[in-house]
Order: sequence, then structure tokens, then C-alpha cells
Amino acid sequence: MFDMGWILYLFIALIVLMLLSAAIKIVQEYERAGIFRLGRFVGMRGPGLVLIIPFIERARKVDLRVVTMDVPQQECITVDNVTITVDGVIYFRVVEPQESILKVLDYARATWLLAQTTLRNVVGQSQLDDVLAHRERLNEKIQTIVDEGTNPWGVKVSMVEIKDVELPENMKRSMAAQAAAERDRRAKVVHAEGESQAAEKLVGAAKQMSEAPGALQLRYLQTISYIAHEGTSTVIVPLPIDMISAFTEKLVKSK
Repeated sequence: MFDMGWILYLFIALIVLMLLSAAIKIVQEYERAGIFRLGRFVGMRGPGLVLIIPFIERARKVDLRVVTMDVPQQECITVDNVTITVDGVIYFRVVEPQESILKVLDYARATWLLAQTTLRNVVGQSQLDDVLAHRERLNEKIQTIVDEGTNPWGVKVSMVEIKDVELPENMKRSMAAQAAAERDRRAKVVHAEGESQAAEKLVGAAKQMSEAPGALQLRYLQTISYIAHEGTSTVIVPLPIDMISAFTEKLVKSK
């Protein structure tokens, strides 16, 4: 038969282990523990070894590290009546653990839901061009609004980023056609500017040649030389009127 004394000692040892396990709490460096004594908040403790009174005190841990959460897709209608779908990501952390315990039931979920509604409202108050071209400005505006809303909870929102913006298919086609038309317009403008500059150069060259008749004849001879090097079999070279007139004048004077 078992000795009743050993059974009693074993029972006492089990009770002591249970009390110690309930009394000793290990709080990590990135955590803080809020202590409640009979339902009354008595302060924050940690990090390190924390001792509480079993069955009288209760500890609730709070993580102080940065939390990253995805903001799900939100369907928004912009000021210019375009329906788009946007999603994002939010970065936040607890800076006042006492406030995050006492003033909000679930600070992470509350911050996440506030980011969703703020994203939808800010995009709905903006034009499509601002959403596409000035996304940084919208990110700052959303971050400011969400941070102000979470400040009473002891939560600091460090960054909010809009990740993707999805447009309707008809809007995508319209924007692609607009971009193609804009590229075609720029190409035509550049071509027209090139033609205008070339015409100005030609006019200037013509004025210079008209002031020096010998320059026109040299240009004529350079053209003949270029044609001769092209490998053609027969080249018909018309004589300029001024060269013929020069020979006729000499013949008249000789007579």
C-alpha cells in the first residue's frame, strides 16, 4: 500500500508548482504587461520576470513592435464619377500600452477597420488623376487621419500606402487611346518643328547663294560629282543659263 505521507507531499508539491506557474510571468523585451488586481488596473510591468499574486492578479501582455496589416480592396467612386478599386497596407505600433489596454477592446482590429473607411473616404473625395499621379499626397492624408483617430488608443500609425488601383476596362481602353493620341500629337509637333527649322536653313542658304553667284555654281558642280559616283550608266547634265550666257557674250564680243 502507498504511504499516505508521500501522497500528501506529492499533492503539496503539485499545488506549489501550479501556484508558481501562475505567479511567474516572462515578459519579452518587446512586450509590456498590464496588471489587473481583482479587476482594477494597477500598472504596467516588464520586460523580464514579473511576479503576480495567483488568482488575485491577472496580466495582459501588449506587443510594442510594428504591426503590418493589409487593407482589403475597397470600391470607391471618385469625384469625377469613376468607379475604381483600391487596396493598401498600414504600419502601426503601440506607444502607450496602458491606453491600448484600457480604452479599446482590440486595438489592431480597430485600427484596421479605421484604415479601411478612411481609405474609401479619401479616395472618394479625390479625382482619378490625383489617385493615379499624386498617390503620395493621398498616402500622407490617410496616414494623418488614421493617426489622429488611433491616438486616444495609444497607437501610432507610421505609414499608410495605397498598393494597387484597378480601373474599369472601358476606362483602361480610353486612357490607352488618349495616351496613343498624345504620343502621335507629340511626334507630329516634333516633325513640324524639324520641317520649320529645315526650311529656315534652306532660306538662309538660298540668300547666301543669291549674294554670291559663284557659290551656286560650286554647289551645282558638287551635285554633278555626287551623281557621278553613284554608279549610274548615263548622266545627262543640263548647263545652267548663266554659264551659257557667259559663253554667248564672249562670242558676240569677238565678232
